[in-house]
Amino acid sequence: MAGLQSLSIPTLSRRVLLAATAVAAVGAAKASAQEAPAEKVDISSLPRVKQAMVAPPFLPEHEQVAVGGPKIVEVTFTIEEKKMVIDEDGTEVWALTFNGSVPGPMIVVHEGDYVELTLKNPETNLMEHNIDFHASTGALGGAALTRVLPGEQAVLRWKAVRPGVFVYHCAPEGIMIPYHVVHGMNGAVMVLPRGGLNDGKGNPLKYDLAYYIGEQDYYIPRDEQGAFKKYETAGEDLSESLDVMRTLTPTHVVFNGAAGALTGDGAMKAKVGDNVLFIHAQANRDTRPHLIGGHGDYVWTTGSFADAPVTGRETWFVCGGSAGAAMYRFRQPGIYAYVNHNLIEAVMLGATAHVVVDGEWDDDLMMQVSKPGPISG
Repeated sequence: MAGLQSLSIPTLSRRVLLAATAVAAVGAAKASAQEAPAEKVDISSLPRVKQAMVAPPFLPEHEQVAVGGPKIVEVTFTIEEKKMVIDEDGTEVWALTFNGSVPGPMIVVHEGDYVELTLKNPETNLMEHNIDFHASTGALGGAALTRVLPGEQAVLRWKAVRPGVFVYHCAPEGIMIPYHVVHGMNGAVMVLPRGGLNDGKGNPLKYDLAYYIGEQDYYIPRDEQGAFKKYETAGEDLSESLDVMRTLTPTHVVFNGAAGALTGDGAMKAKVGDNVLFIHAQANRDTRPHLIGGHGDYVWTTGSFADAPVTGRETWFVCGGSAGAAMYRFRQPGIYAYVNHNLIEAVMLGATAHVVVDGEWDDDLMMQVSKPGPISG
């Protein structure tokens, strides 16, 4: 790990960064003191619930409409540095993960709830890690309060004050921030309005199913013959990966960790008539989700559930470092391709998923008038 030490930010710079963070925190405190005081919450009186994490593309069990008042939702992330195969050619990456998956698990709470995260960095790992929640307020999204070395853990509690879908990611410092993100260390949080989703006119929107797609860009170094390189330990690729990252040209753009992860046996499932909510997160690059053969009936392209959704979209935009959501009611059976509609990235780099939909075909919506045959007339 000598290479990691030689490329890390000097201790002095780190102290300057922490000092700047402290100054910013004091300034923020003074500014907030000039605003109307927030209603005090007796944390000790709130009920606590443990949310069991599940691997993407699934979401943990949750109510779409909040039951009762605010809660403290307890979540545990264990950091795992693991080797993963990311395509059918056997290309490998040393993935840096929350709970072993790329992306990390989805957390679901309601506006006004508190997320209490226990972040564990086992002593078997080699690197320092932390977490920045875009949904939270203060201390670099919690990153300044969750720096854990191997063998350490930290507990962070933050209040979910903004409804929507949001990215979280590891953000140690300096070049290690993008390095960790493009090695898979990111995920998403969904903060539902307490009354559930609505169409912006007060009409409730409910989903029958919800799926979580994390779009991941990888930058795998090649050897002199052009083959993708493999490494024995996490972090060994640092210097060479940084060279590839500086090109801003990913070697792979995939969904949920690997090309084909959401096709075949991993395809998402639905039935005709199902309203399906798709949450799409991209922690690093702009993207443009598209459901081939379907649409976005309701789309929260910025991820904010405080805003009315736009409707009837063919393709929607999710800017880098954010998440978006789209709901669609399936009207025909078959296999739908859910893609990043930069088709070069979808077809050549891996950003394609499938939704397998069961049900009866509706000829009124589409039918084959005649099969392909010789040109006549």
